Amino acid sequence: MKTKLIKVHPEDNVAVALSDLKAGETVTFEGSDIRVISDSRAKHKIALTDLEEGDRILMYGVLVGKASEYIPKGGLLTTENVKHQSGKVSGKTETTSWKAPDITRWKDRTFMGYPREDGQVGTANVWLFFPLVFCENRNIELLKDVFEKELSYYKTNSQRLLLRSLISGDTGKTPVMEEERDKGIFDNIEVRFITHQGGCGGIRQDSVTLARLLAGYVNNPNVAGATVLSLGCQNLQIDIFQAAVKKINPDLKKPVLIYEQQKMGTVEDMLNTIIRESFEAIKEADKIKRIPAPLSKLKVGLECGGSDGFSGISANPALGYASDLLAALGGSPVLSEFPELCGVEQELVNRCVEDEDAEKFLALMKAYEQSAIDAGSGFDMNPSPGNIRDGLITDAMKSAGAAKKGGTSPVTAVLDYTEYVTKPGLNLLCTPGNDVESTTGLAGSGANIIVFTTGLGTPTGNPVTPVVKVSSNTELVRKMPDIIDVDTGAVIRGEKSIEEMGEEILEFIVRVASGEEKTKAMQLDQNDFIPWKRGVSL
Repeated sequence: MKTKLIKVHPEDNVAVALSDLKAGETVTFEGSDIRVISDSRAKHKIALTDLEEGDRILMYGVLVGKASEYIPKGGLLTTENVKHQSGKVSGKTETTSWKAPDITRWKDRTFMGYPREDGQVGTANVWLFFPLVFCENRNIELLKDVFEKELSYYKTNSQRLLLRSLISGDTGKTPVMEEERDKGIFDNIEVRFITHQGGCGGIRQDSVTLARLLAGYVNNPNVAGATVLSLGCQNLQIDIFQAAVKKINPDLKKPVLIYEQQKMGTVEDMLNTIIRESFEAIKEADKIKRIPAPLSKLKVGLECGGSDGFSGISANPALGYASDLLAALGGSPVLSEFPELCGVEQELVNRCVEDEDAEKFLALMKAYEQSAIDAGSGFDMNPSPGNIRDGLITDAMKSAGAAKKGGTSPVTAVLDYTEYVTKPGLNLLCTPGNDVESTTGLAGSGANIIVFTTGLGTPTGNPVTPVVKVSSNTELVRKMPDIIDVDTGAVIRGEKSIEEMGEEILEFIVRVASGEEKTKAMQLDQNDFIPWKRGVSL
């Protein structure tokens, strides 16, 4: 008989519905009968015992909420009868041991990457254009139009053809595709463009943080060089940006071309100079070719967004196993989204190798949560309407599942926003839970691949770092096949183990890192960039 419920941890007093359940239906689970009290959709949680008002609700073996009213055995957990609650943490309570997974299959594997003089290895080779201030966004867009049309693969998309037919009134005919360019001018270099709304106004600290973020993008192993536009009078001065670059990499060998408009005369003269000089630098960067590199050179950002009630039992733990494999191989998995670690702090603190990292993690978490409270919010406001509709009804419940992306390996470093990844092993990076703000931060801290789990579907990508999308359920893949790269629905159906699925994810990462596979976000040309201004963002 097909299992209809799953309990994630032996100590849990709730179970996850694996399929839709009807009121009055009796489900046999762990040797006892459970009568379902009300209609319950798949992914939602069912009480395994009577819960009185104030009783603790446990899932993943940790506190994820408390009953705000009586919930009978077989009752559905909702936002009306459950409130967010998480365990209190003051420091390490023990030092956890770790049994690394078997890496025999992987220890001699390599990927084909782009070598950098500082020892990093890129999974892509990008020439990056960006402004220091929003006043230069228009010039960046003009350059984007010129370079993308002349250097890159292009074709007329179906939406433009549709509009063309509507304009002409010729809607009965199939529009004819324009001539396509099936290959870019260069073999080994891609050109990407970033715009943003920062660099001036606001507070000076915002500009300094933005400088550090942009410096991280320049230092990212996927970036071969950069063209930087400055107006001249903005808060984010050129010397602030250069100081940020030097702090990350004092001996940076990459070409960085910087132009200040207020010193260059007309827009046309400035753009002509930029185009000439950037083109020559891009030609040189195209000479860099892929070579074999060990998997220890991979820095993999671990991200989730549009999560559902299955994320924490399929996609996230499968990615967590891939993370453990990478850590055992000497690579650097990077777990972000600090609001989505609320409730699992004790486990992560105990996994910190160094006591100062444990203290730093708790300090960052407390400061972040306090800033949210001061603004009239809190981590308890983190779950989105989509999360709640699909069974993630408290922040601690969402966090306990989200943290599974980090596997079980020791935490070797804790980083604040814009700090750069330099240590092998699992790194914790302070970013918001907001998808794009977090992926933006991961790339700025050096991630050369990002793996993004989702249960509801999100098209997020990044301008310099390939983003792999992993679905928690097969229904999403059928509905949105154009955005999903890996389907972990087989875990839910009991057809594959977490370990098998984790190995598949790592195999896909290696193919993407080698340029053998383009992620769906890359195919959609999804290049999102949103800096975190360090205000309240959950």
